[in-house]
Parts: sequence; structure tokens; C-alpha cells
Amino acid sequence: MGPSPPIRLGFFSRLLDDVGPADRYRLGTEQIVTAERLGFQSAWVAQHHFQADEGGLPAPFVFLAHVAAHTSVIRLGTGIVTLPLEAPLRVAEDAAVLDLLSGGRLEVGVGPGGTPSAFVAFGQDSAERGEILDRHLRIVLDAWRGKILGGGDNRLYPAAPQLVGRVWQATFSVAGGARAGAAGDGLLLSRTQPRTEQAPGATLADIQDPIIDAYLAALPPGSMPRILGSRSVFVHEDRTRARQLAGIGVARFAARLQSLGRDVAGRSLDRMIADFDMHVGTPDEVIASLRADATLARVTDLAFQVHPIDPPHALILRSMELIAAKVAPALGWPGRAAETRPRVAMAG
Repeated sequence: MGPSPPIRLGFFSRLLDDVGPADRYRLGTEQIVTAERLGFQSAWVAQHHFQADEGGLPAPFVFLAHVAAHTSVIRLGTGIVTLPLEAPLRVAEDAAVLDLLSGGRLEVGVGPGGTPSAFVAFGQDSAERGEILDRHLRIVLDAWRGKILGGGDNRLYPAAPQLVGRVWQATFSVAGGARAGAAGDGLLLSRTQPRTEQAPGATLADIQDPIIDAYLAALPPGSMPRILGSRSVFVHEDRTRARQLAGIGVARFAARLQSLGRDVAGRSLDRMIADFDMHVGTPDEVIASLRADATLARVTDLAFQVHPIDPPHALILRSMELIAAKVAPALGWPGRAAETRPRVAMAG
């Protein structure tokens, strides 16, 4: 077996800048434009409904169409579309049009996601999210494959068979990893995961490595693995300033968790940084912290986000510059010379 291909670098946003919605979208666009200028190969946005402090974007295809008009080469990904809450044929159509308008740059991440209250608002049962996801994903894929839809000669327009090979599945579970692998899809791994009562001190690698194992074991022969690890990272030249800003953001995040019934009161900043799997500090400190995350040696794509620290916009841009100049190269990213097209095998 030859050497592993170089890691691809991504930027991830939930559009949580502390401004109104129009400015959130403006700043989010500027962040992705900056990511492209710095050589990042992909940008990912999350979809959330209703709760502005959880995520600021209910319509990712609309937003990414806007971003596509301001960029030229960076891959544009949904991380994720909450597919159980969507009309699957409309997802297939919107994705097809966006991919066409963007010059073939769309990556489609899907997952069961969403809060129980959002499922109620959309007339769905949260307990059935897995089953609904499977059903809706089959409809989306059938549409992209050009199958007849509902009788007659109803076929997707514009045709989009290329998108079949650009699906990514997000999961927290080993079973979900196996499902994504068996489908030949990409695997999206979260920036953090809850620990169980049985293993409260487990590392993120302890949790995510078995998911990767299941994914790789289920992957069809000849399929190229696509594994994206998302991580919370904030880099600043001044360690004290980095920790000060982290303390502000983490305190907000802890208060939100407390309101949801999670007991996080009284924890120190260092404890919360560790508990929430964040990487904060100078470039050298962040490099060392990320190198200690064993899962990252197994991913094909590494996407950085600033949540839940959420520093001011200007410092997000500066953190991205430091990531591109110092942090990512130390982790195996070859820089601007890296390929911009995804290494994927089209599904048959």
C-alpha cells in the first residue's frame, strides 16, 4: 500500500456571529471567501431551524448559491441537511440546480439531526428520524440516478447523476458508520460527542475510531474512503487573549447546556475546553493538541470551526490565516498546491 494522500482542509460554520441574520450571512460569506483565498479546499455549513443561538441557517442551499457566486474553486458542502425534515424531491432539485450554478462544487452531507421540537413543527416524529432519513435518502438518490418518479416520464431536471458520488452521512454511532460505508458515501464526524456514564473519561478518538473501523470494514471494494473530521479550533498569537475569548464563548455554551439540563456548573475553563474537545491557543499549542487527537491521523478531510468559542469576525479570519500558514501544514496539509477536486468514485 502506498502513502496516504495529503489531507484536505475545510472550513465549517454554523453562522453564529453575534449580529443580526443579514450580517451573519454577509460575514459567513466573507469567511468562506477568505477560506478560498487561503487555499482551504472545502467550506461546510450546518442547517438548523428556529433557534438562532443553536445555528443561524435554515436554508443551506440558498446560502451556498449566494456563496457560489462569490467564489470559484472551493467545494461547498452541507454539514448537514436535516433530511427527515425536508421534502426529498425538493432537496434533489435544489442540489442539482446549485451544483450546476456552482460549476460542480457541491458536496451533500445529510443526517437525522434536529431537535425534537423542530420535528414537531414539521409534523414529524423525532423517534422515527432514522427511518425517515433512510426513506428520504432513497428518494433523493433515485431522483439523481434519473429514475422515473411517480409514474409517467417524471425525471429530475436538471439531471444530476454526479451527485450520487458526493453524499456524506453524519453519525454518532458505529452502526451509522457501517451504513455510510456500505453505501459508499463519505463519513462526517462531529467536533465533539457526548461521553457515556460507563466511560466518562473517554477520548474523542476512543469514540470515533470504532466508527471509522466500521465504516472502512463496510466500504465496497474499490471505493475510496472519504472521512471528514470536524474540530473546534481557535488560534491566536497571544495565548492569554485566546483563552480570554474562549472563556467568553464557553461560558455562553455552558449556560445553554445548563438550561437544557446538562450539569456543567462550576467547571474550570481548562476542564470545559477538554470536555468540549476544543483546541485553543497559539499555533504551537494547537498543533500539539491536534496531534494528540489520534482520529485525525485517519481522516481524509479536516474541517475547522470556531464554535462554541465564537470570537469576533476579524479574529475568526486571523485564526483561519494562522491555521493555513502554520497549523494545517504541520498536520500534513500540503497547502495551496493541494487538489481542489474531491477524490471520490462515482456510484454506479
